[in-house]
Amino acid sequence: MKEISIGIDIGGTNSVIGIVDKHGTVICHDSILTANYKTPELFVEECAALINKLLKSIPEQCGLVGIGIGAPNGNYYKGTIEFAPNLKWKGIIEFVNIFKSHFDVPTFLTNDANAAALGELIYGDAKGMKDFVVVTLGTGLGSGFVINGNLVYGHDGFAGELGHTIVFPEKGRLCGCGRKGCLETYCSATGIVRTVIELMEESDEDSELRSIKKEKITSKLIAEAALRGDALANSAFDYTAKILGMKLADVVAITSPEAIFLFGGLAQSGDLILKPTKEYMEKYMLPIFKNKVKLLHSKLEGTTAAILGASALVWNEVSC
Repeated sequence: MKEISIGIDIGGTNSVIGIVDKHGTVICHDSILTANYKTPELFVEECAALINKLLKSIPEQCGLVGIGIGAPNGNYYKGTIEFAPNLKWKGIIEFVNIFKSHFDVPTFLTNDANAAALGELIYGDAKGMKDFVVVTLGTGLGSGFVINGNLVYGHDGFAGELGHTIVFPEKGRLCGCGRKGCLETYCSATGIVRTVIELMEESDEDSELRSIKKEKITSKLIAEAALRGDALANSAFDYTAKILGMKLADVVAITSPEAIFLFGGLAQSGDLILKPTKEYMEKYMLPIFKNKVKLLHSKLEGTTAAILGASALVWNEVSC
């Protein structure tokens, strides 16, 4: 009998659910609109219905090993989602307990960046590595730290919040967490958009991006303009890479990883972000660490990457 796991990635707008085997093959998947459900109980009820539908669609006999859930502000120790700013459900949600009322299988939950790190460990290029970091460059900046083969959760389950380390205190950009100057306000898909808008406001430099309404500018459009030689777009990438490279040099000094993987929307820009970030990282690196750490693009990118990351929670637990 083939062993399978369920991977669920909960987003503020959309949540994806898939069935994954131990080799990282996504057998089938589907999605629902997170924001359509007023309570987490109603959301989980719909998830359960969709999971059962997916399970019935598999032609061969399979054994469900467990369910893995990646969620914003997910607490691995408690199985809770706590004060997630981009979800409509407020406060502390006993998410795993709600799921257990529908499925009698082991269920695990962590934040989405930690899930991405486990996905890299179980299915990706970090397989066999003991020490590495995954940095997710999406709407915000998330991170997962693996040290000596284990994901770092800290004493309260929330370790590894690189995106909320401070770059520019007091006068920095306002962050969704309520503070100013957090890294994710500069080094993320939304961060680079803010940089482009600031550059356009501060200079008269010509750019094709000026013909686009500010609210319509995306990191993808900035990358496309940069590839066509747009100077302002390239300046935005350089500025983003400089800040990210500086912070990653700090990460290396603290954790000494074998590799750092970039994952998510902004990472899809490829060498536009990867190459200058590596150069700045080496520039700001403590000499004993220079040229020792690989900076790599995650190969788990794609529509099913989040499902793989969440499902990896299961295989990481059952293999322990």
